[in-house]
Amino acid sequence: MLDGIVRQKIDPILEVIGKKMARMGITANGVTIAAFVLGVGAMVVIAQQWFWWGVILLLLSRLADGLDGCVARATKPTDFGGYLDIVLDFAFYGMIPFAFILVNPAENGIAGGVLILSFYVNGASFLAFATMAEKRNLSTDQRGRKSLYFTTGLAEGTETIVTFVLFCILPQHFALIAYIFAGICFYTALSRIVLARGVFKD
Repeated sequence: MLDGIVRQKIDPILEVIGKKMARMGITANGVTIAAFVLGVGAMVVIAQQWFWWGVILLLLSRLADGLDGCVARATKPTDFGGYLDIVLDFAFYGMIPFAFILVNPAENGIAGGVLILSFYVNGASFLAFATMAEKRNLSTDQRGRKSLYFTTGLAEGTETIVTFVLFCILPQHFALIAYIFAGICFYTALSRIVLARGVFKD
């Protein structure tokens, strides 16, 4: 929901940085992998209950995730690059709730599991829509130029990152925040199903 607003603010800056990185010989796939490694680092430090380090690393990870597309556009976007970006993004989104499950399995286990399930369902609704849209030669630039069709929703990247930061700031309330955001993710998936029913009429 908030991605469009945030992108208007930061995309021009990221595009400039991305072009400079491309001129330095840095590849988009390299940035994608670096973003994932930072995400793994965030998971590790959160599991150790170093929550403020977790905030720093997860924000750096998402900054790098925003830059990989800019680097790609400054050079030549590839299908594999788009594929790698999506796969590692979904891996990152699962790692942070998993880290909080490790922090306190007894108190966070069920809530973390429900949240990861909601990510799974929401991600499936997103990727299935993109697959059907590709089949029908549909396109959109609502979230900028992407390797696949991006459907908007109540729970997008910005909301997810804000939720992860809240986890780190208020770790004692992880379960409550996780349940609330899981509900938002399930709603987003349902809204995509409703949208698909109207768009993909035979």
